Amino acid sequence: MNALAAPASAIAADLDLDLPLGADNLHLSYGRHAVLRGVDLHLPRGQVLGLIGRNGAGKSSLIGCLLGLLRPQGGQARLFGAPALALDDARKQCLGYVPQQPQSFGWMKVGQLMGYLAQLYPQWQRAHADALLKRWDLDPAQAIGKLSPGQAQRLAVVRALAPRPALLVLDEPASALDPVARRELLRDIVEQAIDNGTTVLFSSHIISDLERVASHVAFLHEGRILLNQPLDELKSQTMRLFVPGAGAAQLPARLPGELARKPLADGALGLVVSRREGWQDLLQMEGIHADPLNLEDLFIEVAE
Repeated sequence: MNALAAPASAIAADLDLDLPLGADNLHLSYGRHAVLRGVDLHLPRGQVLGLIGRNGAGKSSLIGCLLGLLRPQGGQARLFGAPALALDDARKQCLGYVPQQPQSFGWMKVGQLMGYLAQLYPQWQRAHADALLKRWDLDPAQAIGKLSPGQAQRLAVVRALAPRPALLVLDEPASALDPVARRELLRDIVEQAIDNGTTVLFSSHIISDLERVASHVAFLHEGRILLNQPLDELKSQTMRLFVPGAGAAQLPARLPGELARKPLADGALGLVVSRREGWQDLLQMEGIHADPLNLEDLFIEVAE
């Protein structure tokens, strides 16, 4: 589903460009294994959202539900105001998607695929596609079936970026790329978001990549969105608290903004909190101290 930018005349009158992607109370299970447990996610225009979570946390399943590739057992996802499971052509044409394991027409050559897409979509940006192929060192004469995994992933990115879509969804797009190529990809994503107001959902387990790109971060953990905040706010407000045993006994079962709670030696507790209010009074208690957490530390603290 590499959808492309639509000509203005093809855009549906009811196309909601202010909220390209939204989901309410998504539930998905594989047999007895619950993958999504009431996920709510709303992505307004121009936001670059980094979706993080452990391998196997359900990030790809969530993206599948958001794009209408998977049917959830409960809840609904909407793209540009319409149900994701019943998209019209106008909405598909506003979407660019890079799956975790991209597939293409293996018997085609790279240049043939670009020409094929250019004929299908009048608004296909041929010059932009050619520039991306050159930047990513992809030979138009190369057979797609003989591309390396990294090259295939680069080609999928070109297919998604070339039409300058309104919504760009990337599921671990840099997993097969070397560090230099990852930086180039991130640069292209940022440029596209800034220059065209593209809304981006970017899933990755590489925390440093997300920090370079994302304006907001959502953390999928145990089937739920544990937090969804602006990146700068998250980094400035997330703290690790050490509470000695005497103070731990006085704590409520849960603090406002609490993300994780771990028992330590001698009855002490380690807490991770992500809000400014609701816990500062604890600092007046003897032996309690707070340390800031970066995004990678937060990921480790909560995911363990």
